[in-house]
Amino acid sequence: MKHPRTVDDVMTHAVIAARLDAPVKEIVQSMRRWGVSAVPVLSSEGRVVGVVSEADVLGKVPGEDRGSAGSVTAGSLMSAPAITVPRGATIAGAARLMGRGRLKRLPVVDEDGRPVGVVSRGDLLKVYLRSDTEIAEDVRHELLTHLIPEGDAALTVRVTDGAVTLAGRLPQSVTADLALRLTRAVPGVVDAAAEFTTA
Repeated sequence: MKHPRTVDDVMTHAVIAARLDAPVKEIVQSMRRWGVSAVPVLSSEGRVVGVVSEADVLGKVPGEDRGSAGSVTAGSLMSAPAITVPRGATIAGAARLMGRGRLKRLPVVDEDGRPVGVVSRGDLLKVYLRSDTEIAEDVRHELLTHLIPEGDAALTVRVTDGAVTLAGRLPQSVTADLALRLTRAVPGVVDAAAEFTTA
């Protein structure tokens, strides 16, 4: 089973987007039809250039003069430049970006800036539903593959509700800090501690 590591592993591949010249009514209809709170806005070349959220619509469309709302387009409503994330971004990196921008959803783009999906807070939270057994296997694999040569360590990995405790013996070339950093990067790990002795 593939463990979720990047945005590409958890994103929704369907993208509901708007053209720069899309009228506000069309944007709101799309939001309601697909149950989304924001849509990316695409340039004529298909690149993400902005995002229109419910807050953008409510904050910028004239309230009293409803007649003028017909001339309001995605281009005039959108927040720009768009905050996007590449499909290869780590789940933790996308979560930090969302947190800093107080965003609920992020367009996921390819190397040309074209949308390939959308990732939401809910998508990112799925990694915390992994079982302790899955997390322990993943941590053990990461440490033994990337850090500790085979036969060079006596490693014990215990996981309780996503909290990892590493114990055993490390080779002298490996620090506990490095092992903990690698462990914390594993999806689903909420905390990590070490009880190592050195070889």
